[in-house]
Amino acid sequence: MQTTTGIPVLELKGISKLYPGVKALDNVDFALYPGQVHALVGENGAGKSTLIKIITGAIEASAGEMWFEGKKIQKITPVGAIDLGIAAIYQEFNLISKMTVAENIFMGRFPSKWGRVYYNKLYADAQQVLEQLGVSIDPYELMGKLTVGYQQLVEIAKSISRNVKVLIMDEPSAPLTNNEMVYLFQIVRKLREDGVAIIYISHRLEEIFEVCDTITVFRDGKYIQTMPVAETDRASLITLMVNRKLEDTFPPKEYQKGKKVLEVKDINTPLLKNISFDAYEGEILGFAGLVGAGRTEVMRALFGADKIVGGQVLIDGRAVSIKSPTDAIADGIGLIPEDRKQQGALLHLSVKDNITFSSLKSLFPIGIINAVKEREVAGGHISTLRIKTPSQEQLVRNLSGGNQQKVVLAKWLQTRCRILIFDEPTRGIDVGAKQEIYMLMNELVRSGIVVIMISSEMPELLGLSDRVIVMHEGEIAGELSREETTQERILALASGQETVITSII
Repeated sequence: MQTTTGIPVLELKGISKLYPGVKALDNVDFALYPGQVHALVGENGAGKSTLIKIITGAIEASAGEMWFEGKKIQKITPVGAIDLGIAAIYQEFNLISKMTVAENIFMGRFPSKWGRVYYNKLYADAQQVLEQLGVSIDPYELMGKLTVGYQQLVEIAKSISRNVKVLIMDEPSAPLTNNEMVYLFQIVRKLREDGVAIIYISHRLEEIFEVCDTITVFRDGKYIQTMPVAETDRASLITLMVNRKLEDTFPPKEYQKGKKVLEVKDINTPLLKNISFDAYEGEILGFAGLVGAGRTEVMRALFGADKIVGGQVLIDGRAVSIKSPTDAIADGIGLIPEDRKQQGALLHLSVKDNITFSSLKSLFPIGIINAVKEREVAGGHISTLRIKTPSQEQLVRNLSGGNQQKVVLAKWLQTRCRILIFDEPTRGIDVGAKQEIYMLMNELVRSGIVVIMISSEMPELLGLSDRVIVMHEGEIAGELSREETTQERILALASGQETVITSII
């Protein structure tokens, strides 16, 4: 049971972190108590990641003190943090796919003597840890065969096996399905009951209110406020985070349906069955459905990443043959994928190189790059999309999630695409940047670009879409107009409980 009395298990006093020209943290205080699920919130750049790196020993604070269980820590290192009982679970798991669950849980700590590993004990100990968590995972299973949700549970099991006292969870729900999120919350509550203190970081404010006890807000590297979850609400929290009111989360847009641009007729792939729909100028077309329903697969087929084995695609009434992403780009289709870090952006290249990468052939048809023109093109998009970067040469990996998404968007705008597909457009993006992305999507629609959006966030679907197509098991279960779209109707269609096809005349 969480408490805020007595001695904190972890306390930071006057923590600052200075980089050349940047104060990442400015005299920050933070306290965490046993059995407390403590949310750490703020926009990208607020200082959350820097604080976590200091706690785990990845970087050293420029000033301030760290106390653990009432004792001052003179110097913290990654190994020292683990020895104290501090563990962190990040979005990118530290697991080896070709090793078993048990081997991953006790990596580097196999029970052994004189070079001989006692495998019976290894698997028995792993089974005990998994049972302690209340999860049903075979310790002999290869890690690579587990779903992302189960892989995350193994990461938690690794921490529990080290007698963790402080567990840091950085965007833990980002890769999970709705069902897996429910299970994650159950595990978090069980850890809280066992006295584990949890620092919970998430851009999804709804889950903060679902699973956390206390919230601390950071803004621009400064501590702003700590409060019980029960004493605040979403609107007040957002105001503290961004220092301004976001009265209209979803900017208003007049629905003016224009001409038909895209027509999909009975396309089939090994995973899709007879998919048919139209998309028009002046609208945002939403795609909903449970994970695995086929939403992303439809977009991959349209983009030429998956082979179409039957059916027809027409753009502006003209039949097109899309056999590869190159064909799709030539026909004016762009795709901003769900995993922008792996599939959307080239993290090791500069902002400028990312923006011009897909249009070099059209920009410089004779194969000679004009550096001045390339900088002008990139600079125009940086200005128009309000990309926050110190220079065009900044590596994309160093930008915030929202600005990375803008760079990917700029790349597609430079290709002069007619149809732009957003797959989970705001995943991992803070609330302020989300609103900017929504405004940009509306601006694209006003400019005549057809926007198709996949989203697992119900408020996003309801707030942005002019129509919603709902997928179920590789088929279209229904199409809803803005007036017909409700959370209940979407969920009923997505779960196969209802089938309805409607259209806007």
